[in-house]
Amino acid sequence: MLLLVVGALLTVAGVTGGTLGEHPVQIAARAGATAVPSDVLHGGPILDATRPTSAGLRLPARTIALTFDDGPSDYTPEVLDVLEHYGVPATFFVIGAHIGAHQSVLRRMVAHGDEIGVHTFTHPDLGAVSASRESVEISTTQVAIAAVTGYTTDLLRPPFASEPSSLTPAEWQAISRAGPYRVVLTDLDSEDWRKPGVSSIVAGATPSGDDGAVVMMHDGGGDRSQTVAALKRFIPAMLARGYRFTTISHGIGVASPWSHATAWQRIRGTVVLGAVGMANGLVAILRLLFICVGVLAVLRVLVLLIFARRHAGRDATAGPQSDLPGVSIIVPAYNEEAGIEACVRTLLASQYPQFEVIVVDDGSTDETASIVTDLGLPGLRLIHQDNAGKPAALNTGIADARHDVLVLVDGDTVFEPDALMQLVAPLADPTVGAVSGNTKVGNRSGLIGRWQHVEYVIGFNLDRRMFDVLRCMPTVPGAIGAFRRRTLDQVGGVSDDTLAEDTDLTMAICRAGWRVVYAPRARAWTEAPSTLGQLWRQRYRWCYGTMQAMWKHRRAVIQRGPAGQFGRRGLPYLLLFQVLLPLLAPLIDLTAAYSLFTADARVLGLTWLGFLAVQFVGAVYAFRLDGERLRTLWALPLQQIVYRQLMYLVVVESVATAAYGVRLRWHKLVRTGTLEAAPPVLS
Repeated sequence: MLLLVVGALLTVAGVTGGTLGEHPVQIAARAGATAVPSDVLHGGPILDATRPTSAGLRLPARTIALTFDDGPSDYTPEVLDVLEHYGVPATFFVIGAHIGAHQSVLRRMVAHGDEIGVHTFTHPDLGAVSASRESVEISTTQVAIAAVTGYTTDLLRPPFASEPSSLTPAEWQAISRAGPYRVVLTDLDSEDWRKPGVSSIVAGATPSGDDGAVVMMHDGGGDRSQTVAALKRFIPAMLARGYRFTTISHGIGVASPWSHATAWQRIRGTVVLGAVGMANGLVAILRLLFICVGVLAVLRVLVLLIFARRHAGRDATAGPQSDLPGVSIIVPAYNEEAGIEACVRTLLASQYPQFEVIVVDDGSTDETASIVTDLGLPGLRLIHQDNAGKPAALNTGIADARHDVLVLVDGDTVFEPDALMQLVAPLADPTVGAVSGNTKVGNRSGLIGRWQHVEYVIGFNLDRRMFDVLRCMPTVPGAIGAFRRRTLDQVGGVSDDTLAEDTDLTMAICRAGWRVVYAPRARAWTEAPSTLGQLWRQRYRWCYGTMQAMWKHRRAVIQRGPAGQFGRRGLPYLLLFQVLLPLLAPLIDLTAAYSLFTADARVLGLTWLGFLAVQFVGAVYAFRLDGERLRTLWALPLQQIVYRQLMYLVVVESVATAAYGVRLRWHKLVRTGTLEAAPPVLS
């Protein structure tokens, strides 16, 4: 599918974008091309490529051959109306890729006695492309003409052609290798493509004295209303001066440019036109998707900002409760020797009156257990079990905990001193069953770390503020979360049904009727993946596990009460913005890249810049809410170009994995222990 899209975009980009030639180095390499013969430079505009050194032919006196480039287009019928009104024939040099959408126009030209010539398929500068590209451009246009008219033509005008005197060696080389064509340049270029005004177009097309002339105009490539108006003035003026109008072939005494097309040429042309039609349709769909995705993305940012402001106002009035319950902090640990000491020390340094820390060693093969034992700190307990996975380790700790408020913490996380106080405070509301803390990226010095830092602040935490207000929180992160024991008992503890056990647990709590809230001032610092490979594995697991959890809890959409509220708010949001749009994103980005080579570049480019501006506004507000310095946001544009695409590809792979029915294994990240016992300073 992606290859089809790429082929379509390349085809249509060439159609709409003008020159898609070779690299300037390749063009420069042709500087030594054969010099243009003097006779050609000073001869007439109608060249015979089979006689490369002969001067071109000129039209007789008082004879004009009107020629039109870059069509057919929506303006071509208007041009034909004028020509037919005055009984004047013309020669049209058509772009092959435009033929499919205007087949009746070509048939009308033939019926009227006009001539048709080749103007290449995608309008490249033939002096700047390879011989093979030139051959394809000409032959493909030829068979497209054959499919519609039943004829082939011996007339050719290279794009960007002008008078013989302006030919460059590279252009002459392209003409020389074109084959058995009559190459038609011009005597007079009306320069109507500049849209200089009707009077200027007429003046540019008018011959001096009684000279004959091949006159160049355009019936495609943009707004040609000035050309149509100029024809209405130019033709009667020339007829009044005694000029006659003719086609190129008749003007030089040749009966016709036509040859009957073979069956194979017509078949090839039909296939080409069909492919272009499909490509145009696909590109139109992609343009529409680009606009829709852009609108959705902007609306999402605006909605997030609205809810974030509401949540911030509510959070500003909240404070820690005076009667604080005892807390059991449970740390599941498997091979966490790099960071377990920093984690435990910051937990034990929490500004909280009554708590214990339980480290559950899940069969570690490194020094995790001995490090915890050697600490010998009061309030710290170590439990050993055979390796059974993180959910089992959490359930072991929950079962052994002494208190009814349980805080679950990853082994690579360090707490700020007041984080525990801020995290437990919302449980003073008896309707609250779980609280999400604010996870911060600690190792943010490198570019990958900065990207994740920006993502955590903008994406995760703004989302959580909205989910809190709408009461549809899908995830309390494993790094920092508080739960009531009876809430966990009600949902059966931590399940191992999915790879995202934190998301699965949170969704179950929401469906059980409990509120899940977000405490942004409860900050914990975690070590994020430091390489692209580790990042990919982590997000692959997150994404796949989230989809598993969404599927497991899909019936919430049709339930009543709090479960239905969660299902009809949270699940569609996750489906749209974390699954469906990321699946479309590679095609949308491909469309944006393609637009750089087309006439849509300005519109789509401004659209993308507008989206980036909205993202930046949202980022500034999110950073202000989180007390972060704004200097990190220099990485935001690059994040949109590189990091975002990586995350989208993770979703694509996750969906493919689910479609194939592959069971994904747990991916343990390599920890470096870059976080110290004291949390990093905000920056």
